[in-house]
Amino acid sequence: MVFDMVSLSAENRYKLLTATVVPRPIAWVTTCSADGIVNAAAFSFFNAMGNDPPILAIGLLHNPEGGAKDTARNIIATQEFVVNLVPESLASAMNITSAAVAADVNELELANLKEIASLKVAPPRIEGSPVAFECRTFQAIDTGPKQMIVLGEVLAVHIDSQYVLDAERCHIDTSALELIARMHGRGWYARTLDQFEMKRR
Repeated sequence: MVFDMVSLSAENRYKLLTATVVPRPIAWVTTCSADGIVNAAAFSFFNAMGNDPPILAIGLLHNPEGGAKDTARNIIATQEFVVNLVPESLASAMNITSAAVAADVNELELANLKEIASLKVAPPRIEGSPVAFECRTFQAIDTGPKQMIVLGEVLAVHIDSQYVLDAERCHIDTSALELIARMHGRGWYARTLDQFEMKRR
């Protein structure tokens, strides 16, 4: 069956993309407003896009009501953000930070999460996240009236020492991170522990 994406509604296009582009890593993004209010929200239109310079990409959709989300507004205002990765142990807390709350509410406090000061940017890291990327905006691209892509240059990567196998060679125990990913529908997630290896030809 062929779906004509030009003629489909935005809602149905979203359903097709999120039901088939899986699993998607989760960017648990912390930002600060111009007034210094911390915001945390999770996004699954996210991935690494290059290494020289190191670039992460996050797709930010507007609220259903039409306005830009706090994350997008904060990134535009300050040009800084942190991408924290989500282990299964923090899945429930991540879900709490995804609630629709007023802009002056600190979602980390709402989810009983602690902040850790970053080294190069103002937004904090999330305690318990095994990996955090401190980013400065490289480019923000409006891709439509209700969405944008933010490319962030990674200035520093924090990885919990227990997962670093060889710091000099930058070898990480990826499976031990126990990260989760987004699947289809509103509430479906995947674990990243079911893996197989295939040698490259």
